[in-house]
Amino acid sequence: MKLNELRDAEGATKARKRVGRGIGSGTGKTGGRGVKGQKSRSGVAIKGFEGGQMPLYRRLPKRGFNNIFGKDFNEVSLGRIQAAIDAKKLDAGETIDAAALVKAGVIRRARDGVRVLGGGELNAKVTLDVAGASKSAVEKIEKAGGSVKLPQNGA
Repeated sequence: MKLNELRDAEGATKARKRVGRGIGSGTGKTGGRGVKGQKSRSGVAIKGFEGGQMPLYRRLPKRGFNNIFGKDFNEVSLGRIQAAIDAKKLDAGETIDAAALVKAGVIRRARDGVRVLGGGELNAKVTLDVAGASKSAVEKIEKAGGSVKLPQNGA
């Protein structure tokens, strides 16, 4: 097989419909848009218009709000941290922070900080420098002989 012999499987691609190109094409004259009316013209924008009736998006009540001060934390379980240590991606002897977790591939990117949750088991003695931790996570870390450094503002 050569590069110039490569092609898509039979039926995998479909020819583009050339609209408005003469009566013989089957999509000539009105170009598949029917006859007259707003939708046959260009620049139509009537999504959500219900003929003058109060549209659905205005009939339903508003709900909730978006907290502009809310923090978006990366949530990491103790099990994930232990798995990374077992796989030699994290060094238990060093302080584990957001940058170390990104480098190890545990989280993709650090957002507003890392919050450690108590899921899974932790055997290694680790020092964590994170934005937050659940009570159960702190208990498990201290039981394994490690420590957690949290910011002082109560995050």
